[in-house]
Amino acid sequence: MEVHKFMRMLTNRQLFQQYIAQTSDSPIGLEIEKAEGIYLYSADGKKYIDLISGISVSNTGHRHPCVIKAIREQLDLYLHLMVYGEYIQSPQVRLATRLAELLPSNLSNTYFVNSGSEAVEGALKLAKRFTGRKEIVAFHNAYHGGTHGSLSVMGDETLKIPFYPLLPGITHIKINKTEGLDTITDQTACVIIEPIQGEAGVISSTTEFLAALRKRCTETGALLIFDEIQSGFGRTGKLFAFQKYNIIPDIILLAKGMGGGLPIGAFISSKEIMSSLSHDPILGHISTFGGNPVCCAASLANLEVIIAEKLSESVEAKSNILREMLAGLPGVADYRSAGLLIAVELDSFESVKKVICQAMENGIITDWFLFNSKSIRIAPPLIISDDEIRFACQVIADSIKAVMSYKS
Repeated sequence: MEVHKFMRMLTNRQLFQQYIAQTSDSPIGLEIEKAEGIYLYSADGKKYIDLISGISVSNTGHRHPCVIKAIREQLDLYLHLMVYGEYIQSPQVRLATRLAELLPSNLSNTYFVNSGSEAVEGALKLAKRFTGRKEIVAFHNAYHGGTHGSLSVMGDETLKIPFYPLLPGITHIKINKTEGLDTITDQTACVIIEPIQGEAGVISSTTEFLAALRKRCTETGALLIFDEIQSGFGRTGKLFAFQKYNIIPDIILLAKGMGGGLPIGAFISSKEIMSSLSHDPILGHISTFGGNPVCCAASLANLEVIIAEKLSESVEAKSNILREMLAGLPGVADYRSAGLLIAVELDSFESVKKVICQAMENGIITDWFLFNSKSIRIAPPLIISDDEIRFACQVIADSIKAVMSYKS
């Protein structure tokens, strides 16, 4: 009884530090009471513009009315019924059908999961099962998630070493370097690539490289997996990034911006390839909560908003405003963008951290990248207006000028 009384005396911050498992020694620690559109509101009433969208999740903004409506309607029908794949559930069927309408014919069969990491795990298993091969090719500086399989194909050793041994038979090559394609052989089950490397600091594949990669995979029978977990759902100016390149993968991975704020992911392939998980053995991939009906209903509404409001079509113009206001600033060493996935590179992590902190003090939330700590991450909700972009950019620009001026 005394313990419970003591716990009620603690602040949320103290309880957060005591009882929530931490991912770093210095979490941002903002206590958010409400979110709406592009804005977050802290417990003390401060208003922030969210320029990272929960790491490319809230593409249609926070609590889009159409997404909330779909959630409420599904809540009145049913929640979890059965493990994935056993019952016919309308939200799953409608979402999978809509995705099939929007994707190429060889990407028409969807397995719904809970997250991007699980989508990666399912796709790696699928490729091994379908091809009967065990070797995998991935890329340096790639990020694919935090589970053992996804860590294995991650392209940065720092986050991997403490968890060895990981999956065997994995080779990492460099993006946009065609000489590495010789490592793809008739023993390769799959090649997994982010067409736009997110955590590396927005490093885009070239069309020439992806064409050569597609050709090599076709020649050797290796399946080509596009990880569009961060680049999908309008983020790059197309509904899916592969559409910018006119290169079609054998498997596509989706999550993050898929659910309108709810947890959902998917790996998608052809009926022929996907059916290999249904036999020898059956239940080749199992997910209790994959395809949760509320998440699927939210995801479909989220997808229809992106299409109806033509959010992807407005991305390039909005991205150009950011480029015009930030790319040429003194102290900006490089500026890379793929639509509204943007990296503003400075001279050091120290400078980046100071700019992020100063911008946050002035109501703008940005971030950095796991494998490129010298760059500021900007990935706002796609619904952000031109005027809101200009206001946020001015705050960031002033923060950069102040930090770089102090250093000089």
